[in-house]
Formats: sequence, C-alpha cells, structure tokens
Amino acid sequence: MASANKIIKLENAIEASDYPKRINDVVHETLTNLSKFQLNEILSNNTNRKIVSLKGKFEGSSGDAIVILEKTAFSEDILTEGNKYFNEENHLKNIFHNDIYGDYQYFPQIELNALKATIIHPASQKHIDKYSVHNLYMVDETPKIYTEVILPQISKDQFDLQWVFNILNHTSESERIVFEDPDAESGFILLPDLKWGGEVDTLYLLAICHKKGIKSLRDLNEQHLPLLKNINKKGIETISSKYGLDGSQLRVYLHYQPSFYHLHIHFTYLRHEAPGILAERAHLLSNVISNIELIPDYYQRVTLPFVVRENDGLFQALEEGKVLKKISKPV
Repeated sequence: MASANKIIKLENAIEASDYPKRINDVVHETLTNLSKFQLNEILSNNTNRKIVSLKGKFEGSSGDAIVILEKTAFSEDILTEGNKYFNEENHLKNIFHNDIYGDYQYFPQIELNALKATIIHPASQKHIDKYSVHNLYMVDETPKIYTEVILPQISKDQFDLQWVFNILNHTSESERIVFEDPDAESGFILLPDLKWGGEVDTLYLLAICHKKGIKSLRDLNEQHLPLLKNINKKGIETISSKYGLDGSQLRVYLHYQPSFYHLHIHFTYLRHEAPGILAERAHLLSNVISNIELIPDYYQRVTLPFVVRENDGLFQALEEGKVLKKISKPV
C-alpha cells in the first residue's frame, strides 16, 4: 500500500495545475537579430538534417541560451511561381565541369535563403543536455521498470509545463491555433509544431489535449478512447480542409518517451521525414486505439522500448536501478 500511495503522490505532483503565470524573458520581446548572441559551444551539428544547435549567452541578459539553426526545405510553390530561383538576381559560381556534368555553388536572392531559428532562453541544463551530442541506449521498459524507476524520475525531473498551459489557456500562441475543440474531456488544440516552417511539403502539427493528468502512452486505457478518436478524426478533417491533404497522406503518432509529459499527438505529412518517426520512438495513433480496443489496459501491461541519452536524467536513474550500464565507447 505504501508503494501505491507513493505512485499516487507522484502522479498528483505532475497533475498539479496551479502553475504561476510568468512574464516572458525580455530577450524574446526585443530580439531582432543575433548580434548580441555570444557563442560558447557547438552542442551538435547534424549534417544529414542540416541543423546545428549552439549554446551561448545574450549580451545584457542572464542565463544560458540555445540557438538552433536549420536550413529550410524547398517550397514547391516558390519553385513553380514567379521564377524567383531562375532570374538574374541569383548567382552561380562554377566549381568544375566534366563533359555533360557541372558542379556549382548557387547563391539565390536573400529572401530565398532564410534559415529557421529556434531560440530557448533562459535554457536549463535539461535543455542543454537535450540538444547535445550523446551516446544512445535502447531500453525495454517493463511495467515494473516504469513504476519503480521511470515514473519517480519523470515526476521530479520533467520540463516545466507552464508553456503548455499557456497554450491551452490562450495566454500564448493563440494566433497560431489551427483548430480547437474546447471540451474538457475529449477536446484539444491543434497548432503548428515549432519545427514546422509553414510549407505543406513539411507539414508538422501538434494536438495538445485539454484533459490534464495524462502523462504519456503508459497512462492510456479504454476511458481515453473517445479522446483519442476525437483527436484523430477532427485533426485529419482540419488538415484536409485547411491544407488539402487526405488522411491517407498523414502520419499520426505519439512519442514514447515523449519530449514533455502532457498528452500530445503529432500530425506530419507522410512524405516528410520528420525527426522522431523511427520505430523505437513513434507509435501510430491507429495502432494505439486498436491495442486499447483489444486489451483495455494494454499500455499498463506491455513492455515499451525507447531510446535514452547518456546525459539524460532517465539514464542515470536506469543506471542506478541496474537496468542499464554506461558503455565507454565514445559517441
């Protein structure tokens, strides 16, 4: 009974909704360029995804900052309309040519050369760890491991959820909302994920449920089926109406482990290879619904694999619980 009471207390700590309202850090209110960003460290440089994560500080502001720069995808609309890529305002520099093959550097006009920038300030150590290069480990999480190791760790060491409640309360980002069902039990808000640049080719939307207390896949059972089905149906309908994509062209899924512990569901264009779609993390919503319909407490009974970073607090907890051990092989 003591163990059960401990779990209830841990879950209640996560479900607490009396988060204080906070004023946005001044750097986000006045930032117009990166001239005051002082680079201290390159946390990671993903040459495949063309994305770099940088740690530093903003002159005149306290706390660490993370600046994430990402090269954006080509827009088919811009390629096919107005000939912006194919006029005299652009410049080619020949590197070499051999018979029918030529290699060039291409310098398009400035409005076609934008980078997507995500800025986190002030950034916690957990943010810094998240965007740093690290060793990875696969965990087969049994219900026992979840109850005894994972749940206590995420209860004390998860990201602050104030930004989520700011969205749900319309305190922040209300202008970005694509759709909302306000029902307290089955409702949700659908809005663009921070990783989406706005082009349909790379569509990435996030559905955040209004119901509090659902941390992740592990909490889902038959009582949540109306919520899951509502998100799936209305999310697809909204995307079809607004962006012209059929439900068969969408990848709708949950992450495990999630990046934050309030139930949210990802909607991405099937042609877009969004981060986090690999088998060890993504769980298709249609499969989740089917599993619960077959076995109501499926996600309380199943072993769930996931990947953990060596510099994550979860890894330390798993190491202390003798579930994992650190491998000396470098990244």
